[in-house]
Amino acid sequence: METTKLPPSSPSSPTTSFSVPSAEKVDGFPRRSMRRARQRRSHSSSQFRYQSSQVELTPLPLLKDAPVAELHDLFCKKLQQCCVLFDFLDCVADLKGKEIKRAALNELVESVATSRGVLIEPLYPEAIKMISVNIFRTLPPSENPEFDPEEDEPTLEASWPHLQLVYEFFLRFLESPDFQPSMAKRYVDQKFVLQLLELFDSEDPREREYLKTILHRVYGKLLGLRAYIRKQINNIFLRFIYETEHFNGVAELLEILGSIINGFALPLKSEHKQFLVRVLIPLHTAKSLSIFHAQLAYCVVQFMEKDATVTEYIIRGLLKYWPKTCTQKEVMFLGEIEEILDVIEPSQFMRIQEPLFKQIAACISSPHFQVAERALYFWNNEYILSLIEENCQVILPLVFATLYRVSKEHWNQTIVSLIYNVLKTFMEMNSKLFDDLTASYKVEKQNRYQRKIKSTGIVQQFDHLLMKRHALFVKC
Repeated sequence: METTKLPPSSPSSPTTSFSVPSAEKVDGFPRRSMRRARQRRSHSSSQFRYQSSQVELTPLPLLKDAPVAELHDLFCKKLQQCCVLFDFLDCVADLKGKEIKRAALNELVESVATSRGVLIEPLYPEAIKMISVNIFRTLPPSENPEFDPEEDEPTLEASWPHLQLVYEFFLRFLESPDFQPSMAKRYVDQKFVLQLLELFDSEDPREREYLKTILHRVYGKLLGLRAYIRKQINNIFLRFIYETEHFNGVAELLEILGSIINGFALPLKSEHKQFLVRVLIPLHTAKSLSIFHAQLAYCVVQFMEKDATVTEYIIRGLLKYWPKTCTQKEVMFLGEIEEILDVIEPSQFMRIQEPLFKQIAACISSPHFQVAERALYFWNNEYILSLIEENCQVILPLVFATLYRVSKEHWNQTIVSLIYNVLKTFMEMNSKLFDDLTASYKVEKQNRYQRKIKSTGIVQQFDHLLMKRHALFVKC
């Protein structure tokens, strides 16, 4: 049975305030150019929303001033009032109605967060209806297929002044001491969760942050939806890996999974191991790995800490998908390998040391100094160094020739200095083995030189014979 205990890094509420600026004062991230500003406006998902027939809103009495007998009825009316949608692409349209709805949403948030006894059974369908009407909409197709989240500005949701408060209400609703899962599960069902997961593709990072926290709360409160949530996240990742290669919320979903994995019961179910092997490891092949690598590495390490027997699957999977031409990804892989080796059990280390250090040796010989430097930093980690010392007889022969050769040939002086430090460390670990390998390397190097001289002489003799034959042919 899974627990719902959250690790220190579990998602937290994105905000604790109950209000946002009025619609006409809200601004997004700094715009780099007018072209991007126009592009962002054209991307806004508000224009893809179903616009309900406009109803002129009139202010209702304040919840805090309502008699106890009328509180729930007034609360319900405010929920219905907040189901009216507005056009935020026209920032001067219906300012009065927008302000009335914003004030009503603020009241609802504050009431759910601070008052007890507000959430009674008749309010559940009205609350979920209001949330659904506001947040569920068709997200816009990206008009910039080369969008780089690390370089380009994100597309912001124009209706965020209202949408933020709806998300805040939903979060306070789920976290309320009066929240009753037995009632909520009638309305927060599989269809609702599927629509919620689709919203993770929003380009607005503020929305994804709320969605992350809300989905985590749903997973913790509604036990019957747990397996379904994991299955649908699995499907999203599979589509991302093998079909679309695009989904904006991968990092946020992985962060949720990190907390979920932390609560897995032991022994791990086969479905969880399959998820690791078929989804999490292949996720390392994504072109956009840098955006979510930290969260992915955390999930992988969580699996190892839960069950050490998956270590070999993880290491061999990373070696299988090791990047061949992208040095940035290679540095990320090396960083993840170090995180894994930080928590690896000695018995598991012995099972993967040979293929792993062959790859590390290849990284040390990389002409790109960052790759070589990152690989050599392994010897600065005390725990990894202790593992290397215990298995020096196996590891030193795997890397010695590379270290010796690169120390004489590498163009970067920092790399040469690091290699000398590693060679010195090995010499102190096992001087006899080090001397034997040094002697063998010199003999092999001399033999290679002799073979090269011999092959060069044979080639010269062959060239001489060809020239003689050519001269005879010309003479004839």
